[in-house]
Amino acid sequence: MALKEITFEGNKYPIHYDILNPKAEKDFIVLHGWGSNKEIMKAAFAKTLPGFRHIYIDMPGFGKSSNETVLNTQKYAQIIALFLNALNAKKEIVAGHSFGGKVATLLEPDLLVLLSSSGVLVPKPWQVKAKIALYKALKPFGFSALRRFFASDDVKEMNPVMYETFKNVVDEDFTSVFAKHEKPALLFWGKEDTATPLWTAEKIQTLMKSAKLYPMEGDHYFFTRHSDTVAKIINEEYHANII
Repeated sequence: MALKEITFEGNKYPIHYDILNPKAEKDFIVLHGWGSNKEIMKAAFAKTLPGFRHIYIDMPGFGKSSNETVLNTQKYAQIIALFLNALNAKKEIVAGHSFGGKVATLLEPDLLVLLSSSGVLVPKPWQVKAKIALYKALKPFGFSALRRFFASDDVKEMNPVMYETFKNVVDEDFTSVFAKHEKPALLFWGKEDTATPLWTAEKIQTLMKSAKLYPMEGDHYFFTRHSDTVAKIINEEYHANII
């Protein structure tokens, strides 16, 4: 594991990362989802795509990369872009899972790979809406300390900075960003995904001018079971449409 410090808007961000196949001439950059880390992505894809230099990144606030400033997705993309420039990495293939898919899209790679990406708003169940309404009603009366009882499992243990960051990114509508993406894109999705349902992938496919959709068996982390197939398709599409 390596570390590189990036300065953005006067703040320093220590970025932990791993590089595999360092002598390869083409780059395969992999971004994890919210609450995840590079180790999950590396476990899935490390043994695939031997002709590419793999770059696995812990984005600020995740894994071993700390974060002390409130961010949004656009700022994450700017930080990662600076990081890639510092490594002299080319954005030939950028793959992003869930939240990482939004960051990957903003990076505008030659070949975009979305793995059950977020970015299309999914209606919240009425139980969740009720909890949010109750929390907002209690907050003015000094009940904000009860957030841990109302928050979902993936945000209960967040520090204040990452909780504010989460609020910035969780309900982003990225449909206009997807619609502006004109380069080739591959959409890999779990058929049983409930976090980012398959219909959201179908919507993204209609928005992007050059996107192909590959539904696969599994949930939000379907790619851990199908990484060889995903990598084979990525390799074929890259050599057919990019080179």
